[in-house]
Amino acid sequence: MTNQELKKTAIEVRKGIIEGVHAAKAGHPGGSLSATEVFTYLYFEEMNIDPKNPKKADRDRFVLSKGHTAPGLYSTLAQRGFFPVEDLKTLRSIGSHLQGHPCVQHTPGIDASSGSLGQGISVAVGMALSAKLSNESYRVYTLLGDGEIQEGQVWEAAMFAAAKKLDNLCVIVDNNGLQIDGRIEDVNSPYPIPDKFRAFNFHVVEVADGNDFDQLRAAFVEAKATKGQPTAIVMKTVKGKGISFMENQVGWHGKAPNDEEYAIAMEELKKAGEE
Repeated sequence: MTNQELKKTAIEVRKGIIEGVHAAKAGHPGGSLSATEVFTYLYFEEMNIDPKNPKKADRDRFVLSKGHTAPGLYSTLAQRGFFPVEDLKTLRSIGSHLQGHPCVQHTPGIDASSGSLGQGISVAVGMALSAKLSNESYRVYTLLGDGEIQEGQVWEAAMFAAAKKLDNLCVIVDNNGLQIDGRIEDVNSPYPIPDKFRAFNFHVVEVADGNDFDQLRAAFVEAKATKGQPTAIVMKTVKGKGISFMENQVGWHGKAPNDEEYAIAMEELKKAGEE
């Protein structure tokens, strides 16, 4: 896809995020919106996947380690054709296949149930190791939050991935600077993030603007070309990106817009799409 097509798709993904959390009156829009471009790039450009055959054996795998940002992943999967876009309005409803965190048993396109922070990267490492042991060519991608990497299990998994030279693994850190309790450096600073992954023998790609498709494209090309070690893409993003009153506001980590806020957000996205 061209960057213009990717941008248009990302706007539709953002609309789906707002639709879902507004309908549910609950959910996590902030981190879903900061990661919208990386979700879009992965599912429309980077990964070998087939919506008509979600379980095909040679597909690339994706693990949403920061599972609370499921609205962003669900909206992307819907836009990609894994299930109807209308399903997004059933987010968190009883009987819906779209629960508050991804569930591999119920939702087409989900490769791992997640939500317990820190654990998704371990699952992704296991998948990458399995591919190596089976001489399979698929790649494994996992998205972590910058607050999430305060969890110790993340670094155990990182150490193992490097020790086993899992160059089919790509760890993405969404560095939007905010977690539920405030700024990450005020809660429990993980900085400097790139240096930590380098110390764990990762190849590190730093992305100055993770909401920019040119920069994301270059990062994923570099990751795929890296041999002999796993890659960490550390991308600076804006929490709540694309909705003016949500951007860089920690309060939108886990809060749904009311009817008035919903209308403003959807109007902003409509205008962005027209532009």
